[in-house]
Amino acid sequence: MADRRLQVFHAVAKQLSFTKAAEVLFMTQPAVTFQIKQLEEHFNTRLFDRGHGRISLTPAGELVLLYAEKILNLSSEMDVRLGEMTGEIGGSLLVGASMTIAEFMLPRILGEFKSLHPNVRPRLVVANSESIETRVAEHTLDIGFIESPSHQPNLQTENCCDDELMVICSPKFPLAKAKEVAPQQLIEHAFVSREPGSGTREFTDAYLRKSGVQPEDMQLVMEMGSPISLNGVLETGLGFSIASRASVAKAQRLGDLVAIPLKPRLIRTLSMVYPKEKFRSKLVTAFVEFASARLRQIAAAR
Repeated sequence: MADRRLQVFHAVAKQLSFTKAAEVLFMTQPAVTFQIKQLEEHFNTRLFDRGHGRISLTPAGELVLLYAEKILNLSSEMDVRLGEMTGEIGGSLLVGASMTIAEFMLPRILGEFKSLHPNVRPRLVVANSESIETRVAEHTLDIGFIESPSHQPNLQTENCCDDELMVICSPKFPLAKAKEVAPQQLIEHAFVSREPGSGTREFTDAYLRKSGVQPEDMQLVMEMGSPISLNGVLETGLGFSIASRASVAKAQRLGDLVAIPLKPRLIRTLSMVYPKEKFRSKLVTAFVEFASARLRQIAAAR
């Protein structure tokens, strides 16, 4: 029900970029620019200052942003509350998840939840943890699942389950026969890493520094943008990586990869994030409870 121009304005104001707002909204940049132009004509004032490749909110834009957030939140709450009067859990469920969680944990959980609630229309957006956090903060996702601590002060965080990161390599790689590996041993071998912005990358770098190893000292030979592509490279024997045990379970069963514990062990907590101030529908609440329980069951079984 909310004015589409306000939705577009809100995204641009939060991103301070027409290009990034277009990506978040799954629109073209010209379409975003057109919506902002229409809104500025409606109010007969500029909402953004543009110059030197950057944009910033004008005083009028700051005021519109204040009211836009209230209007969008109330509009969303109205839609949900009216839908819930039927007594059934249904509607659109926009879920974001970082790569490892999306590829190896959530698909089954979403399928099971859909079976329990046929009127739910789930949509899964996959990106790295940093991007998922941003989209949840922009209200373009209902909830996000991330692999690193939240950096957004306006997001509520709930812990889901623990996930162990291990040394992953080909059975023929020099580290493959080790029972455990100390961080200092890793400097001697070729390293394949996840991309900057990845929760796994951020958590690994923090662990290495705490262990007295600078990430810059690692023999980095390649950066990969997803766990699946990472596994493919590791299977060639090019190097080792540090990744979630969950991401290599199938490859381990097939004998294509091995997972060796680090010493000390590297265990992180997977988290759910959602806006602190946003009304939570019965649908989102039900999914949060269901997903939390299933993630813990999966982690315990592993």
